[in-house]
Amino acid sequence: MNSHIGEWAALATSVCWSGSAVFFGLASRRVGSLVVNRTRLVLASIFLVTTHVLVIGSIVPLDAPPERWFWLGLSGIIGLTLGDALLFQAYVLIGPRMGMLLLSTAPLLSALLAWAFLGEGISWIAWMGILVTVGGVAWVVVGRDRSEGDALPAKYAQGIMVGLGAAACQAIGLILSKQGLSGDYPALSGVVIRMLTATAAIWLLTVLQGQARTTVDRLRQDPRVLLPAFAGSVIGPFLGVWLSLIAVQRAQVGIASTLMALPPVFLVPIGWIVFKERFGWQAVAGTLVAIIGVAMLFLLP
Repeated sequence: MNSHIGEWAALATSVCWSGSAVFFGLASRRVGSLVVNRTRLVLASIFLVTTHVLVIGSIVPLDAPPERWFWLGLSGIIGLTLGDALLFQAYVLIGPRMGMLLLSTAPLLSALLAWAFLGEGISWIAWMGILVTVGGVAWVVVGRDRSEGDALPAKYAQGIMVGLGAAACQAIGLILSKQGLSGDYPALSGVVIRMLTATAAIWLLTVLQGQARTTVDRLRQDPRVLLPAFAGSVIGPFLGVWLSLIAVQRAQVGIASTLMALPPVFLVPIGWIVFKERFGWQAVAGTLVAIIGVAMLFLLP
């Protein structure tokens, strides 16, 4: 009997990322998204290394062969460091609504790349489920309130390219993670390698840009921002990324990526209940369509 462990892990990943988006959003309003991005990776690395010591018995998986470090490390750099940097830049150039819309193409790219490089064939029923789910997510994003600073800026074309680049990085990162986890390698060890590499890369870039002291000073000036950053790091880069690796290890990459693309859908009820936001009929309809697509994926034999 198919237990759908990978699919459930992917769905849980979306829930985690939805919650972390709320906490990181609150923190970013106080110190800026770049500071939060750098801080969250450091906090997540600390949580993951501590968990690795308690569960596996070592600080880092030094016994992993070099090829695993290569694939998982490259996955962290492309997916977590470069991908997130491009996504944040897309938010600046074309606004969060269009940035999220472009990111919703990642599942389709993941499925195609998994077919081309990993030989993962997807049935036509699964393709239908992916397309229905992605369509629902896109409908939710389009149906959100457009008063979020989404006026078309002069660098719109550049923003589109950057947003698609973020989606491509996310898809490539998942493919590389699947390759690095081959042979039932522990997902916890894999995510430690991925997170430590991504953290080292983003802080090396921060130092080269001369922004390390500025980042630390911003946190010292507003230490209360560490509370939402801490909460977001626990459920996002820590639990969320860990679950995402379990998902790509136990399920087809295209399906896992689709289920991990649901945060815009989960953020509809969160925004309505927590922030008293109001959504148009398109957001509600898109949510229902996405739910139907998810059901299709879970009902696959």
